[in-house]
Amino acid sequence: MPSSQPQGQPLCGECLRLGPAFDRCVCAADYGFPWDALIAQAKFHARPELMAPLGALLAAAVRHAHAPTPALLLPIPLDPQRLRERGYNQAWELARQLARHLRCPATPALLLRPVQRAHQADLSRAQRLANLRGAFMLQPNRQLEVRGRRVALVDDVMTTGATLREAATVLRRAGASAVDAYVLARTPEAH
Repeated sequence: MPSSQPQGQPLCGECLRLGPAFDRCVCAADYGFPWDALIAQAKFHARPELMAPLGALLAAAVRHAHAPTPALLLPIPLDPQRLRERGYNQAWELARQLARHLRCPATPALLLRPVQRAHQADLSRAQRLANLRGAFMLQPNRQLEVRGRRVALVDDVMTTGATLREAATVLRRAGASAVDAYVLARTPEAH
């Protein structure tokens, strides 16, 4: 299974430069054939049932990494307009499947993305970082649900890590003791 960092290197280049955003990142596959087509089908073509086998794949990667079981799984939320367009959040569907395999709770409404922003796929790395500043918040009056707990963020695809980094920052500010990232696929870095 692919790693999110070079073999033998404890931190990726980005984490060496900026400091790690999360305590651990587990990735099940590179974002390439056949995973890219399956993820696109699930995400853009109303095929949430594909998240069951993809969730099993991610659960196997988490077990293979010997990752500590989180107290809570949180999907990366969609902004309200994108959620209306798709009809469901693919990260939530993935988190639900993962929760079943890992036997830990997941909740879709604790981490929020209340404001619509530009679509990340169309932006450069610097633009992605700027676009996401302040994009996430915790549901008011629910900070205690993460304080002192290990939380794992769940997303389908990690490109630059900007989305996960911003969400992890919100969770750390709320007092999470550890924040992990579990992603189905990661876009390989261009060299």
